[in-house]
Amino acid sequence: ASPYLQRPLELGANLVVHSLTKYLNGHSDVLGGIIVAGSEEHFLQTRRVLSHLGGIMDPHQAWLILRGIRTLPLRMERAQDNAMRLATWLNQHPKVKWVCYPGLEDHPQHRLAVKQMDGFGAMISFGVRSGMEGGKTLMNHVRLITLAVSLGGVESLIEHPASMTHRGLSSEER
Repeated sequence: ASPYLQRPLELGANLVVHSLTKYLNGHSDVLGGIIVAGSEEHFLQTRRVLSHLGGIMDPHQAWLILRGIRTLPLRMERAQDNAMRLATWLNQHPKVKWVCYPGLEDHPQHRLAVKQMDGFGAMISFGVRSGMEGGKTLMNHVRLITLAVSLGGVESLIEHPASMTHRGLSSEER
């Protein structure tokens, strides 16, 4: 959801890990992460460990991330508006079996999302009635959406975890 929509430190977390590669950067052109500490004690403990591990970002990568953060509010607002419209449409489509999006009132965590977040984000999960083969067919026939494993860029993406990222798992594990 990005720190634009949810701030775990305000909810009592001690440490928060964000991917700078995804929504914060927003352009799919850097690789990075950040750990945010809720107290000086947690910051010092984390810094001590990280100083032994290395992994310092180069200035150009940092500049690219700052560039992306400037447009984060605009991107997140548009993305979550589009996600809500798409989730609502999918939820009423006869070929769709289920839709998982916290912005939908029938989502089991909807009330919690309303309480903890400033929006519902842009990730939607859904299943088609025609099963795995139907999902593959859908992915291969969408227009304006790219088949890829990622998120947070300016493009809309679709993936099929059962045949992509989770392919090596058993059907029960998927």
